Amino acid sequence: MKRLDLNALRVFVTVAENGSFRAGAKALQMPSSNVSRQISQLEESLQLRLIQRSTRHMKLTPAGQTLLASMRPVLEQFAATEAELTQQQAEPEGPLRLCLPNEIGPSLFAPLMAQFAMRYPKIIVSCTTNLAGMEVLKEDVDIAVIITRGKMEDASVIARPLFSFPCCVVASPQLIARTGMPTHSEQLTVLPCITTVSALAGQAWQFAAADGSFKKVNVNGHYRVNSGEMALHAALAGVGFAILGEKPCRPFIDRGELQEVLLELPPAPLQLSALYRERHFMPARTRVWLEFIQSQVVS
Repeated sequence: MKRLDLNALRVFVTVAENGSFRAGAKALQMPSSNVSRQISQLEESLQLRLIQRSTRHMKLTPAGQTLLASMRPVLEQFAATEAELTQQQAEPEGPLRLCLPNEIGPSLFAPLMAQFAMRYPKIIVSCTTNLAGMEVLKEDVDIAVIITRGKMEDASVIARPLFSFPCCVVASPQLIARTGMPTHSEQLTVLPCITTVSALAGQAWQFAAADGSFKKVNVNGHYRVNSGEMALHAALAGVGFAILGEKPCRPFIDRGELQEVLLELPPAPLQLSALYRERHFMPARTRVWLEFIQSQVVS
C-alpha cells in the first residue's frame, strides 16, 4: 500500500460529510474534476473502493465508512493543533475577504472593523456589502455575514452565530380593521404579508416552538422588499403584515401606529451568522476575525 496523502484524506472526508462530489468540491472550493481525481488516487493507494458512484447519488462502501470514522477525529485533532500553532504566530497576516449585509452591516460592524484593522495591521481586509446571502461564498470571499431566521438548511457551510435580534409580527390598525386580528400563524397564508427579496430570499416565515424546533409557514408574499426600513414603512401604510425587529418597531407600537400581532407561537429571532466553508483548516487571519467579533458581542 502506498503512503496516504493527507490532502486526499481531507478531500474524502469533506465529500463524505457533504454527501456528494459536487457539494464537497463546493465546500473545498475546488473543481469537481480535482476532487474526483484525488479520491480515485486515494482508492488506488488503498486498493479499496471507498465510494459507490452513480449518476444520481453516491454512497460510502463499508471501507469508506470505516475510513471516515477513523479520519474525522484525526483531521479534527490536526485542525486543533494547527489552530494552537497559529496562536503562537507573532501576528496574523495576509488577505481577508469579507462580505456584510448592506443594510445592517455598516452600522453594526463599522466600528468593530476599524478596531480590528488597528489591532491586526498586517491583515489586508477587503470588505464588501450586499444581501446575496450564502451565494457570495461562490465568489472569492472567506467569510460572509448573512441574515437568517430559524434553522439553516444548507449543511455544506459552517454557520457561526454572531448577533440575535428578537422579532415581532406587526400590522397597521387600518389593515387589522379590514382583515381582523389573526391569532394563528396559518392565517398568514391567505393574508397579505411583506416578505424579502434576497436577504431571506422570500423564505417561509419561521416561528419558535417551546421545544426548540421551528414551524415554517409559507405566508402570502404580497409585497417583497430588500430593506427592513422599507418593510417597516410598508407595514405602517397598511400594505401587509410583517415580521420586523422588535426594537425598531417598539416606538410605533407604543404610539399606536402599529399593532403587535400575538400568534400561537412567537416569530423566530433574526440572526446574523458568519458563514465559511473550511471544516478542518482555518487560516489564522480568519480565526482571529471570528474570535474578535464574538468577543466584542460578549463584552
